[in-house]
Formats: sequence, C-alpha cells, structure tokens
Amino acid sequence: MARMKDMYKNEVAPALMAKFAYKSSMQIPRFNKIVINVGAGDAKDNAKVIDKIIEEISMIAGQKAVPTYARKSVANFKLREGVKIGAKVTLRGEKMYEFMDRLFTFALPRVRDFKGINPNGFDGRGNYSMGLKEQLIFPEIEYDKVDKIRGMDITFVTTATTDEEAKELLTLMGAPFAK
Repeated sequence: MARMKDMYKNEVAPALMAKFAYKSSMQIPRFNKIVINVGAGDAKDNAKVIDKIIEEISMIAGQKAVPTYARKSVANFKLREGVKIGAKVTLRGEKMYEFMDRLFTFALPRVRDFKGINPNGFDGRGNYSMGLKEQLIFPEIEYDKVDKIRGMDITFVTTATTDEEAKELLTLMGAPFAK
C-alpha cells in the first residue's frame, strides 16, 4: 500500500513546488503524523469501555492504541484526575499513508449523504482536524460486534506553514473537500 507515498513523491511534491515556487525541495510541505483520538465520557463508570475502544481503534489504524487519562478532576462531571477517559493512536510513516488511503478511498465515501469534508478545519499553522460521527464507516469494524456507536477526531499534522499550503497538500493527496 505504498501508493500514497509514491503519489506524494511523484505527483504531489512537484505540483506543490511549482504552485508555491519554493526555492528548495525541503520547503515542500509533508505529513508528520496522523493522530486518531476517541473520548468516552461513559468510561469513568465502566472500565471495559476503554478496552473495547482501544480494540476498535487498533483495528482501524493497524497499530496499538493507548489510553488517555484525565488531567484534572472535575466535580460537575464526577471525574477524577488519572481516570481513563479515552484512547488515541499516532500514525507515522507507512502506516500513516496507508490509513490516509483507506480513509479517503473507502471510509469517507461510506458516510451517508456525504458532500465532502469541512474545509474550515485548519488551525492556522497548516494542521487539519476533522471529526467522524461513527466508527462503522471503516470496513475493519463489524457491525454486529459494536456495542455503541462512537465518534472520533482525526488530526493531520503537516510541515506546512499556512492553511493554504496544507489544503493544497491534502487536496492533491485526494482529500474530498466540500465545495
């Protein structure tokens, strides 16, 4: 599945070099990592929920997920510091490109009434974040084994310095932005 990495080298990088007139090939924006995060508010009551989330994210990402812990105690949410409240996985290298390929070609087209991803998810420094409402859009997840439909946040961290460069990078990689 080195298709995306080859596509970056052969098509995307030269197109970015031409469009933004970089003086050096080291200025061309690249992907650093992709972070997938799932938060679960009901995990504070039931510890088995986190194990199920870690299992599902690990299947989706192809890499073992780690639990995330509460940093502060919040009395209104009955939350104590140090309690497991979610899971995340950070993808780099080949696994990052493989996940990106599966997300753009298989998963996102399976979203009901899909019109494209929101083009306003940039942070001003060249990183893009998007949210998914359910994990069922990934073909690795079996519908019968899902105990609860959960959403997730996916963040694309790039070396781009502006949102325009990052959007062009994602568009050339096949991200289906809404018009």
